[in-house]
Amino acid sequence: MSIPFPEQEGELRQPSLMRRFAAMIYDGFLVVAIWMCAGFAAVGLNHGEAVSGPVLQTVLFLLTFAFFAYFWVRLGQTLGMQAWKLRIQTLDGCHISLRQALIRFMTAILSFACFGLGFFWMLFSANKATWHDSFSDTQIVLLPKK
Repeated sequence: MSIPFPEQEGELRQPSLMRRFAAMIYDGFLVVAIWMCAGFAAVGLNHGEAVSGPVLQTVLFLLTFAFFAYFWVRLGQTLGMQAWKLRIQTLDGCHISLRQALIRFMTAILSFACFGLGFFWMLFSANKATWHDSFSDTQIVLLPKK
């Protein structure tokens, strides 16, 4: 069941690539803080010894997805998106599903892995969609000032 967002005054526009990058940098700092807390907990559980390997990397990956999925599905905005007045929604203006969040998250990783080509794609796309927007049937909109 799709939950629509409350109606906004005026038409919602697509944000610029720079605004998206600014929100990603903000969220990147939060993700690093989450990783640091997880690393501190892992070292504590390992009696003060350094921790590395696939188990820790898997935990960090899952924590990162949990951060984004929670904010995208529940609120439509991460903290960085709130600061830059951005919102993620379905193409018809509803909250995204957990499945869409997973597709978006995995495709965004692919976008980064291709030297950011998936992000720069929006500069050439008719509807200003990135790869992860297109594959997950979502869009980022710029919210009007209050």
